[in-house]
Amino acid sequence: MKFLDQCKIFIRSGNGGAGSVSFRREKFIPNGGPDGGDGGKGGDVWIEAVEGLNTLIDYRYQQHFKAKTGTHGMGRQMHGANAEDIIMKVPVGTQIFEEDQETLIVDLDTAGQTYMLAKGGNGGWGNTRFKGPVNQAPTFALPGQDGEERWIWLRLKLIADAGLLGLPNAGKSTFVAASSAAKPKIADYPFTTLTPNLGVVDLGPEQRFVIADIPGLIEGASDGAGLGTRFLGHVERTKVLIHLVDGTQEDPIGAYKIIRKELKKYDPDLALRPEILAINKVDAMDADARKELAKALKKAAKKTPHLISGVTGEGVRELLFVAFGIISGKSTVTEDSDDTPEAAPYTPWDN
Repeated sequence: MKFLDQCKIFIRSGNGGAGSVSFRREKFIPNGGPDGGDGGKGGDVWIEAVEGLNTLIDYRYQQHFKAKTGTHGMGRQMHGANAEDIIMKVPVGTQIFEEDQETLIVDLDTAGQTYMLAKGGNGGWGNTRFKGPVNQAPTFALPGQDGEERWIWLRLKLIADAGLLGLPNAGKSTFVAASSAAKPKIADYPFTTLTPNLGVVDLGPEQRFVIADIPGLIEGASDGAGLGTRFLGHVERTKVLIHLVDGTQEDPIGAYKIIRKELKKYDPDLALRPEILAINKVDAMDADARKELAKALKKAAKKTPHLISGVTGEGVRELLFVAFGIISGKSTVTEDSDDTPEAAPYTPWDN
């Protein structure tokens, strides 16, 4: 299934049915009088957040949603039926914006949450409604009210507890594959991941959380370089950021600073989110290189980095427990602290 996180659609609610002008004509009833029925109500347009969806791809192939007109009233005081409502189903985390892409209409961040985007027109009154002592035989009825129409934008922000950041080839997809049942595409070239991936981390009973792998940022992403910052919106709902730095690259310190710079340009508040720093690919580094890099990175980032390997699994589980502690509110990330618990001896486990 292809990933689509934003799209523009047109919606229109149904018109109300027209009221009927009718007079009673029956044998042996000399004074029949008016008996026109009311028109039915036009269909509403609703949107609902449902579980089990993680893309807006359905709205790539259908961009127009128009509810039907209510049934017109008829004689013998038969009222027209109301038209059926249209209910558009979207993933949890979808935001609805006006056509200007800035005015937020509603944020559907809870499963089962619904919102009426366009109200159907009321049905018109039939001539029965207007009869009275003065006008005993009204010859007019009301037309139905017009429906509402508008263009809107749907923008999906994935619901994840932890967001994974890092330059291309930092090993984010390998980390997700090692920590969850997700099977992202993994290759030895940059920008392997072109769309966000979600994985469910299972650490034990009642110790689960969702992690989002965001496609790699590069320097100048805030100005549109590479994939830009389009997918950073998916980490805005996260409670903690996991920042992976490739320990085997030429300038790990510079790589860390690039991501932090682009993060601050995108959203200064997001840059203040709790962050867990990790040096990845330590399986390809000797003990002295690990120690030297950890010391230098701690000085630059003002936080103690974790040493992990997505390939062998070294340090991954310990990092995930730290992340879960922050997500559950049982612990916090402190800057430049030596209180970070030492990683337990690595033992392979089944994902």
